[in-house]
Amino acid sequence: MTDVRPFRALRYARSELSDVLVPPYDVITPDERERFWSGDPHHAIRLELTRDANAEAGTDYADVAAMLRDWQRDGVLARDASPALYGLAQRYRGPDGAERERRGFFAALGLAEYDERVVLPHERTMAGPKADRLKLLRATRANLSVIFLLYEDREGVVDAALAKAFDGPPVAEGADPAGTHNTLVRAADPQAVEQVRAFLAEQPVVIADGHHRYETALAYRRENPDDPAAAFTLAYFANAFSEGTLLLPIHRVILKGSAPAPDAWPRLLPEWSCTELEAGDAQAIPELLERHLAPLGPAAAFVADDASGTLRLFRRNQDVPGELAIRTLHREVVGGAFGLDEDAVRDGAVAFPKHALLAARDVREGRGVVALYVNPLSPDDVFRVTRAGELLPQKSTLFQPKLPSGLLFRTLDEDPA
Repeated sequence: MTDVRPFRALRYARSELSDVLVPPYDVITPDERERFWSGDPHHAIRLELTRDANAEAGTDYADVAAMLRDWQRDGVLARDASPALYGLAQRYRGPDGAERERRGFFAALGLAEYDERVVLPHERTMAGPKADRLKLLRATRANLSVIFLLYEDREGVVDAALAKAFDGPPVAEGADPAGTHNTLVRAADPQAVEQVRAFLAEQPVVIADGHHRYETALAYRRENPDDPAAAFTLAYFANAFSEGTLLLPIHRVILKGSAPAPDAWPRLLPEWSCTELEAGDAQAIPELLERHLAPLGPAAAFVADDASGTLRLFRRNQDVPGELAIRTLHREVVGGAFGLDEDAVRDGAVAFPKHALLAARDVREGRGVVALYVNPLSPDDVFRVTRAGELLPQKSTLFQPKLPSGLLFRTLDEDPA
């Protein structure tokens, strides 16, 4: 099903990349954008975003195309002489402080429309970001950032196939702005490459991050049906069931309306039971969630925080058979109790902090009405939903660590091997 090919990566000639790596373009804040632009003159931000966000609408990215040519001419970037898969080991600390390592690999991915059920989405996209990324792809004919895909490998088949490559010398490494240490290796052994290709050919993959980039690549392929290179894009593959792949929750902060009075909650949520928890300040909340919410696992449960000092742990009296807790939350709490439908959520009535402490600070500093803390989904949840052809509510998954841009690029100058 999934078509994975080795390719000749375009990479920085330097082997130490800490000064040029950049987070995914869609999570970079305005302050970070300026800081990266003011840093190394060959920083990967220059291949991703204009210096001024207001300039994006009017640019055709011809300057980025020229920069890409200049950097190759000047020896800043060079393309490998032969095709390979590229293994990536990422060492990082999780929210619990424990050090972890996730191993994955880069390859050229054969594009497939969603209805072919080969590459599976889990969320909806917006037209604006896709139009912007399509302008960049047209101008540069290069995949400058990567699509992050998950596959299912409970037995570690791919890790075993690539083990020798990871034991060899790295071709590049560096710490990204999130503090993750990235080590890049080449995996060119024909037998290992074929083992990986054969394993992935038997299953679909799920987009963890990069829906807009993937749909942009599809649009470019439709525009260029006779271009073999346009039938592929740059992708990173990680085993969803590896210990190094973390799936974390994304919490909700209700921004509109007012917090329910204490005696109003039973009326708003008659199918839920409530336990009150005392929290002194925001700093205490992550530990409270770990002690009281986390043990409930996949059950329909959440904690509401209105900054009063009293948290309310809600547990649905009966789970809805076959339904994910996050869907129950959106239907009965976000939609039912707060009256916010999907259009209102997409229009900004709800914020999505990636850490409980950020959500707690938002409501205490007047940037929200009520924080709703949730448990994470499991990889099984994600695969079950996507294989059924369904989508998750907006911002339901946070996979760690993030994948920086700048480790390698793919040009469309040649077909994949």
